[in-house]
Amino acid sequence: MSKLAEKVQQELIHAIENDELVLPTLPEVALKVREAAEDPDVGIPQISKVIGNDAALTARIIKVVNSPLLRSNKEITDLQMAVSRLGINYTCNLATGLAMEQMFQATSDVVDRKMREVWNKSTEIAGICHVLCRHYTRLMPDQATLAGLVHQIGVLPILTYAEEHNELLADSISLNHVIEQIHPIIGDKILRTWEFPEPIAIVPSQYLDFTRDSAKVDYVDIVQVATLQSYLGSEHPYTQLDWSKVPAFAKLGLDPQVDMQADEDLSAAMEAAMSMLQ
Repeated sequence: MSKLAEKVQQELIHAIENDELVLPTLPEVALKVREAAEDPDVGIPQISKVIGNDAALTARIIKVVNSPLLRSNKEITDLQMAVSRLGINYTCNLATGLAMEQMFQATSDVVDRKMREVWNKSTEIAGICHVLCRHYTRLMPDQATLAGLVHQIGVLPILTYAEEHNELLADSISLNHVIEQIHPIIGDKILRTWEFPEPIAIVPSQYLDFTRDSAKVDYVDIVQVATLQSYLGSEHPYTQLDWSKVPAFAKLGLDPQVDMQADEDLSAAMEAAMSMLQ
């Protein structure tokens, strides 16, 4: 590890421990939707009203409802119909996930590119999560999708930090090292600050523990398998691991040798899930 990586890592860990690290805040529309959804008496009109104030988000949610993944038999054109089709919880998680995209933007080109990269990878993994969840578990696909979208959220404050420290920005090896080491700790912290449910809040710090074996299948397992699947056919170090020793596959009941892309139905579903998020 380079001296620079070590120095930055210590600075960031110190900042985390002393609550001095500026954590990103959820976009306002996501906060409002989540707040509304917490009210046990909330109805579809109230949720629609909150989302309706954001034209771009409204359009995205209508697009999702009409995507091949959710196979609506007739086209849905207005937001209230969309929310009633998806249900309030599903809409809330989807709106949160889609609204988060605006957080992955930066003022400098280098950081902006890197943020786009993280977001694109997150949407790819979220799409795979959605499909894994629906086909192999009884967990909630909207939660699995959200878990996929936020599993690398801890990268954001590190990139924001890098934006103000040119020497780190210029040294991509050190930057990547710091991201790898620290994003999991920061990720959990952000999600807890946002009051995300615990099964999702633990995803950033646990999804890369390939020996992890919880009592029953959970969102960490789904994100973990989706991450590995996303590197199939590449030269990534994860493809060199012995996947048959990764407990998450067994918990999903998925053969580690199976290439989901090779299964036409699964492959089509993953394409649909990813395009729905992009």
